[in-house]
Amino acid sequence: MATAQLSHSIKIHKKSKETVFPSQITNEHESLIMVKKLFATSISCITYLRGLFPESSYGERHLDDLSLKILREDKKCPGSLHIIKWIQGCFDALEKRYLHMAVLTLYTNPKEPEKVTEIYQFKFKYTKEGATMDFDSSSTSFESGANSEDIKKASVLLIRKLYILMQNLGPLPNDVILTMKLHYYNAVTPHDYQPPGFKEGVNSHFLLFEGEPVNLQVGLVSTGFHSMKVKVTTEATRVSDLENNLFQENSTTEIAHQGLDFDEEEEECNNHIQRMNFAYSQQSSESSRKKRKVSEPVKVFIPDRK
Repeated sequence: MATAQLSHSIKIHKKSKETVFPSQITNEHESLIMVKKLFATSISCITYLRGLFPESSYGERHLDDLSLKILREDKKCPGSLHIIKWIQGCFDALEKRYLHMAVLTLYTNPKEPEKVTEIYQFKFKYTKEGATMDFDSSSTSFESGANSEDIKKASVLLIRKLYILMQNLGPLPNDVILTMKLHYYNAVTPHDYQPPGFKEGVNSHFLLFEGEPVNLQVGLVSTGFHSMKVKVTTEATRVSDLENNLFQENSTTEIAHQGLDFDEEEEECNNHIQRMNFAYSQQSSESSRKKRKVSEPVKVFIPDRK
């Protein structure tokens, strides 16, 4: 049933000493570990609270006072095994500093994969400058050197916001298909590179959205070596019960050009927000920006979640 989305609340463990992220970030290796864990935790949060996989596919970890569900190998659930392989493939691309963006997409019609119902974007950058925390929510921001405590606060806040958002989204359609496209930095990525679990994908910015889309900015965390930005696009009716505007971009029910968050210079060129209720001209959209190398995995069909 469509109501299969889990209505779990955040459990509080005040005295737990377990942690998800490293206690300090002093070099690029520690930063990479943190970003990997932040990415895997975010994907786990999304799949768990959207009711995509059974309870047996998750283990429990703690982040400060939060009890988190983290994906683990569950041989009884092939779909969750595929997602874990996708995450591991992203890790490989992150280690090589190739990965520009991972886009987790849900759609309902196997014959129309371009007609999406929910999008989760994870955009990565690699730097060696001082760390900055710049959240799309105007109420919270950090600017400092590579301060481990600030980085941890930013990471915890991002996960909290993601949990709140997932708990307030209306249910998905009964049957959904899950896929993840990886976009790369062309200048440094070998033409024949494919991470484990992925194959060469079709690079097309041609997307349709079922219903009226709303663009939700979750946040951005930077360590001084890496940064990860998270954005969610979903059907407007699924956020009707979300009382605050911490996530919603410009308080509109519109999303950026083609729904995908590319480089800032491209974003500024397309700063006029466009609706995705209709099909853009594929010719004009393809010519408006140069193509990136893209990878995609085997699609995962998730039927009638109960």
